Amino acid sequence: MENLLEIACFEMTSAETALRSVADRIEFCAGQSLGGITPNIDEFRYLKSHYSKPIFVMIRPKGGGFLYSDEDFLRMKNSIVEFKNAGADGFVFGVLSHGNIVDMQRNRELLALAEEKPCTFHRAIDRTPDVEKSVGKLIELGFRNVLTSGGEDAAMKGRDVLKTLVERYSHRINILVGGGVRSGNIRELKDFTGAWNFHSSAIPSYETYANEDEIMRLKAEIS
Repeated sequence: MENLLEIACFEMTSAETALRSVADRIEFCAGQSLGGITPNIDEFRYLKSHYSKPIFVMIRPKGGGFLYSDEDFLRMKNSIVEFKNAGADGFVFGVLSHGNIVDMQRNRELLALAEEKPCTFHRAIDRTPDVEKSVGKLIELGFRNVLTSGGEDAAMKGRDVLKTLVERYSHRINILVGGGVRSGNIRELKDFTGAWNFHSSAIPSYETYANEDEIMRLKAEIS
C-alpha cells in the first residue's frame, strides 16, 4: 500500500510551503488556536489557481466542541457547496450529537452535499466514548478517511488503539494517523500501528509555519 502524507495548513505561508513540497496533499483550514476552522474562500481559490496538489478543506464554523446549532449547520452546508464549486478536492468535517456520539443524520447530509468528493471525519472521533464503534458508524456513512489519534490527545499515546483500528478497519476506511506526528516519531508510529496514512502540521518546536525540511523528513521516514 502506498504511504500518504497530509499536511495540516492553517494559513497561506504553510499552505504554499506544503503545496510545493513532497507532501501528497494538504488539509487547508484557518484558526490554529481553535483547532482548525473553515478557511477563507478567496485564499483557497488562489491556492487552487497556482498549485495542482490536492487540497482538502476543513468545514467547521467555530472552535470548541462538535455540537452545532441549526445556524452553524447551515453554514457548514453552504460552505461545502461553495468550496465544492470552487474546486475542493475533498472535505474534512465531523458532527457529534449529545453524549459526543456521531450524528448520523447531519453527517449524512454533509456527505450528500459533497457528492463524489472524498470526506475525512476529523478528530472529533477522539471525543467519542468508543472510538472503534464510532469508526464503524463512519464506514456505514461512507466516509473515505478518519483522522484520529486513537482517542488520546496525541497519536503516540493512542497507538494501541490505532494499531487495532488499522488491523480491523483499514480495508474499509483509511486510518489517517494524526496528533503530534513529527519526523522524530512517525517511523515508530508506522512500524507499531501498521498505518500508511499520516497527518502532520510539520511545524517544528518554537516555529510558526510548516517547515519544508520537516516535510521532507516526514516523507522519507514513511517511504
